[in-house]
Amino acid sequence: MKKVAIYGQSYSISAEKEIQILLDVLLDHNISCFIEKQFYDLLIEGNVLEKKYPTFSHFSDLNNSFDAIFTLGGDGTILRAVTYIRNLGIPILGINTGRLGFLATINKKAIKESVELVLKGEYTIQERTLLSIKTVPVLKEFNELNFALNEVTIARKNTTSMIGVRTCLNKEYLTNYWADGLIIATPTGSTGYSLSCAGPVVSPGSKNLVITPIAPHNLNARSMVISDETSIQLTIDSREKDFLISLDSRITSVPKNTKVYIEKANFSIKTITPNNQSFLQTLRSKLLWGEDTRNETNL
Repeated sequence: MKKVAIYGQSYSISAEKEIQILLDVLLDHNISCFIEKQFYDLLIEGNVLEKKYPTFSHFSDLNNSFDAIFTLGGDGTILRAVTYIRNLGIPILGINTGRLGFLATINKKAIKESVELVLKGEYTIQERTLLSIKTVPVLKEFNELNFALNEVTIARKNTTSMIGVRTCLNKEYLTNYWADGLIIATPTGSTGYSLSCAGPVVSPGSKNLVITPIAPHNLNARSMVISDETSIQLTIDSREKDFLISLDSRITSVPKNTKVYIEKANFSIKTITPNNQSFLQTLRSKLLWGEDTRNETNL
């Protein structure tokens, strides 16, 4: 590696020690570091940095000359970083400065060790599927950032009433979900919102998508796993004039007569996994699989 980007949360400094460790390792290997502008300004304001660094502030400031992008934060930080790299093919390595995440898997206590492994070439690259969205009528909110790494979510707005989500797969009618909403998740997103709504865990390399209803009225409505080559068409029935579309954490209010078309995006995101990490290891840690907690509670 010769040149990397660094992205972090820009609303508060919570990783002073971690950013210093990361920069020290990278500079020791003579790697050029570019820091996202708002994050950089926050670090300067907090007197965290000892020298000046070049910055970037938009997708157009990056290109394929960057060997990687490092994020400091959680899974949400990685989802925001994706909007900067888009289809450039720049691999992401997430350093978790809070609780363990499914995407930002590098423990803050193992930054030096993990980054050193990556710089030695001791890592794997995981290609992760994204979803793209189109609407009829066309909405300007989805002209540029019309993709999601985790999920596309349809949700009710400003009401306690359910919405109906008429769902077709490859133009064939599936069902009408009466629920608080509907989640279309990638394998990456299967461990996010979909999982909290009783959806299945899908390994990152699977060529699948997951359809998960949110608090469905029909108790026999269940999550469904489909091929990621499937095109999905959604029509919404709501008492309100609008409903919500969420692409990862980016939420837009749209008129209820809007038709939504979802399919696999024509590009993927590359994530870096050092050889001291794995998806199954993260699952065991996050979901406490294989842990015996019987002695930790009074039964």
